[in-house]
Amino acid sequence: MDKFIDMQTFVKVVEAGSITLAAERLGVGKSVVSRRLAELESRLGVQLFQRTTRRLNLTESGRGFHERCQRILADLDEAELAVSQDHASLRGKLRVALPLSFGLHHLSPLIREFSQLHPDIDFDLDFNDRQIDLMQEGFDLAIRIAKLADSSLIARRLTVIRHIACASPDYLAQHGTPKTPEELGQHVGLGYSNTVNPGLWTYTNPSGETKSTRIPIKLTSNNGDFLCQMAVAGHGILLHPSFYLSEAIRQGELVPLLHRYHWPELNAYAVYPATRHLSTRVRAFIDFLAGKFTDDPYWDRAIQPVLTASSSTKGNKSGQTKRGQKS
Repeated sequence: MDKFIDMQTFVKVVEAGSITLAAERLGVGKSVVSRRLAELESRLGVQLFQRTTRRLNLTESGRGFHERCQRILADLDEAELAVSQDHASLRGKLRVALPLSFGLHHLSPLIREFSQLHPDIDFDLDFNDRQIDLMQEGFDLAIRIAKLADSSLIARRLTVIRHIACASPDYLAQHGTPKTPEELGQHVGLGYSNTVNPGLWTYTNPSGETKSTRIPIKLTSNNGDFLCQMAVAGHGILLHPSFYLSEAIRQGELVPLLHRYHWPELNAYAVYPATRHLSTRVRAFIDFLAGKFTDDPYWDRAIQPVLTASSSTKGNKSGQTKRGQKS
């Protein structure tokens, strides 16, 4: 009984879509492939395929086993490359979970660049803001923006994620500009629904005290890009990560608020399970990402002149309120 041969046979059947075609590609008889599959299912105690007259379809257990087999076989290929002195060549599958907006806006160009450097890497990307169980769902790694609390994960910090309170010029012209966080209670806010309490905003004042204030939430959404669009359209004040807001602030579509107050910061991490062997291709991808980020990310650098100019005019025109014009 050779587990490795059974694994290769199983993967080949999945790729071919039939036992007959898999047998041809492996150069063995159809009965040999059928026997190997039967022995594999018997040993595992699960059914890997749903068999019909036309084709084989993977069961849920079969899909999970297939992903793991692919990873093991790719790791073996990688090990053989290493001992044959072909260190520069990376190959195999990388299954990565990414936050939706951050992934699309700021990681997609890096993934394209990495793919050009290593064309034998096959990416399987899941752009989603939900919390994913990496081990259960078979991911090699995930990019997360959070305060990490799960000790079962190993994390490599990539960059800081700062927050900015902002609103559109039209909103401020109609409702006035808040001078303190307490005045946010007289305004309407836009909230990210994946947070526990979207209307409770925590900050540190100039004296170093950590406090919270409430802002009435007019609209919540689990999509950060949509919230940014609604803020630009004048629907309320938004406290949001700066990587969403940078371009709108730079274009003058959003105005940063309350510069004297420090809003909470998160970090972007590359995380992977502590119990999983870190393959060369996964480590190379993490190292590549880490080399592209600093604690002064490009989206923050792009709006620093705006923030500086806005702070210098505080107390003049930008510090005035128009409470009498509030509807």
